[in-house]
Amino acid sequence: MTMIVALQEIRIWLLSKLNMSIHPSIVDKLDPEYVAFHNTYIRDYVVPAEPLTWDPKMRERPALPGTSEPLEVGSIKDYDLSEAKIRVFTPKGEHPAGGWPVLIWFHGGGWTFGNISSDTSFVTHMVNAANCVAVSVDFRLAPENKYPAAVDDAIESLEWVVSKGPSEININPSRISVGGVSSGGNIAAILSLKAAEQKIPLVSQLLIVPVTDNTASVDDLWAEKEHALWLPPSRMIWFRNNYLPNKKDWTKWDASPTFAPVELLGKTPKAFIAVCEMDILKNEGIAYGEKLRKAGVEVETVLYPGAPHPIMAMDGFSKVAES
Repeated sequence: MTMIVALQEIRIWLLSKLNMSIHPSIVDKLDPEYVAFHNTYIRDYVVPAEPLTWDPKMRERPALPGTSEPLEVGSIKDYDLSEAKIRVFTPKGEHPAGGWPVLIWFHGGGWTFGNISSDTSFVTHMVNAANCVAVSVDFRLAPENKYPAAVDDAIESLEWVVSKGPSEININPSRISVGGVSSGGNIAAILSLKAAEQKIPLVSQLLIVPVTDNTASVDDLWAEKEHALWLPPSRMIWFRNNYLPNKKDWTKWDASPTFAPVELLGKTPKAFIAVCEMDILKNEGIAYGEKLRKAGVEVETVLYPGAPHPIMAMDGFSKVAES
C-alpha cells in the first residue's frame, strides 16, 4: 500500500466518523430509541459516499439497517418501460368490482441511490394495509441520468398505469394515488402536479420527508440543522449537484414543486405529508403543506418528534416509524 493510498483511507475513515457520529448538540433532541440503535449498528459501520470518488458500485452497499421484513402479497411482477422498469405488487384475493386502487411509489436515495427493491418492506405493508396494488418505479438515477430523467420516468409510469393498468394488473384508473420518500417524495409531488396539468385525476399524494425546495440552504430552510444525521447539508448538496448540476434548474417546479403556480397546486389531490423533527427537510415539507393548503388542497402534515431523516424506513426497531 502506498503512502498516498494509506492517507486517503485514513481521510475517509476520519470523515466517516465525523459524519456518522451523533453531534453532542443534538443527541438530547433525538429519539432515545434511535440514538441507541445508531450507536450500535450505524456509527461504526456506515461510510458516507460524498467524500469518495463516485463509483456506481456504491449502490451495491447493504440497505438501510432497521427495516422490517417484507410481508407476503398475492403476486409480484416486473414490467419494462422505455427507459425504466416498474414492479407491481398485487394483494391476495380477487380484485374488487372496478379494479384495485393503486399506489405509484418512488424510493428515496437522493436521486442517486436506491432501486426497485429498496422499499419492498414498506410497499408490501402498504399493499396489505390498504388492500391496494403498489407500483414501485425503478427510475433512472443520477449522476449518470440527470434532471429531468427521473421525472420523465415518473410520467411514463403514470401513463402506463392509466392506459395499461386496467387490463394488465386489474387496477381502477379512477383510484390512483402517488407517493414517495425523500427524493422519491419530490418525484411524487411533481407527478401530482404533472397529472393535474394533464387532467389525470389522482386520489391522493403521500409525501414522506419530501424534498420540495432545491434552493434550500443553511441560511434559510436548513437553519439549525447543520448537524443533522444521515442527511447533513453537505450530503444534500452532493445529491442536488448529482441530479441538478445546473443552478438555473433549481427553481423549476418539476425540480422544486414549491415553485409551482398556485393555480396548479390547487388542482393536486389531497396530501399527507410526514416530516421529521431532526431532519433538514422538515421546514420545506411543512412549507409545502402550507402552500398546498392555501391553494385549497386538503392537507394533513404530521411531525414526528425526535426523528432523524431515515427513521420511516426503520420500522423494524422504531416505534416512531411504526406509528
